[in-house]
Amino acid sequence: MAFFQRTISIIIISFFCTVSALAEPALIFDLGGKFDKSFNEAAHNGAQRWAKETGKRYQEIELQSEAQREQALRRFAEAGYNPVITMSFAMADPLSVVARDYPDTKFVAIDVTWLDTPNIRQIGFAEHEGSYLVGIMAALASESGTVGFVGGMDIPLIRHFGCGYAQGVKATNPNATVIANMTGTTAAAWNDPVKGSELAKSQISQGADVIYAAAGGTGLGVLRTAADEGIYSIGVDSNQNYLHPGSVLTSMIKRVDVAVYEAMNAGADVETGVFLLGLVEDGVGYALDEHNASIVSDEMRKAVDTARQKIIDGEIKVVGYYQNDSCPVLDF
Repeated sequence: MAFFQRTISIIIISFFCTVSALAEPALIFDLGGKFDKSFNEAAHNGAQRWAKETGKRYQEIELQSEAQREQALRRFAEAGYNPVITMSFAMADPLSVVARDYPDTKFVAIDVTWLDTPNIRQIGFAEHEGSYLVGIMAALASESGTVGFVGGMDIPLIRHFGCGYAQGVKATNPNATVIANMTGTTAAAWNDPVKGSELAKSQISQGADVIYAAAGGTGLGVLRTAADEGIYSIGVDSNQNYLHPGSVLTSMIKRVDVAVYEAMNAGADVETGVFLLGLVEDGVGYALDEHNASIVSDEMRKAVDTARQKIIDGEIKVVGYYQNDSCPVLDF
């Protein structure tokens, strides 16, 4: 394994040393790969849209290990790419070091909002607001009164998703039961569809007939098992309705694609600072298309759209997990 990691590192170093950047943007995908059909793929879609519309190029890398995070950042900065866009909260620590070493390079950090570094654009999302909406749909679609949540790595960000979801469920059906499980405590939790399937089967055995997966590639196992077992699932980040038409009730969309597209469009002039994207900014939402239109009732649609507007207007306050490191309606 050590030999393999050293070989990968040598390949990365060789690649960056031979590349010549002309102020092009660069994109660092998180573990799980750019075709995870979720978080990373949303970023890929935004970058591809930018490249198609502008005819310009960007560079990218799919990380294979935790050790490559800082190395990739440094090599892109050294090669002159600008801005350098990173995916995931796990880039925060290496960014806090590398960004200071390259003050003339702009960095964009998706899912990071707490760094005190002037040349970073930090983008966070109100995942709890979008999750609240799909929680309403889950409660209305459930016949058993029991719904599930499968998270990826057990971190505050994923508990933020689960907390909003549970509040939407409970606001719709106060007697509902929400079962919540996390996949693991390491980065491997984002890319373990077998474990996702096992957790889904366990929740189904406890009566869950709708399961929301906020687990990256692991969630694909949840969605597949839900389809096989004849229950509903809810996708995340990207619109995953098409994966199992008629089984995926909806997807909680997190507009990572737009964040990446706009950062590439701005280029080296991208504005830095902290930006939070919720329902007001259309940064989160739910997916309705031809793949789920037949299973989303008018009642569901009306309830979700009414709640969405009330959240925007401030009439409904969705409590985030970050506020007290706890959730008022769900024990993880």
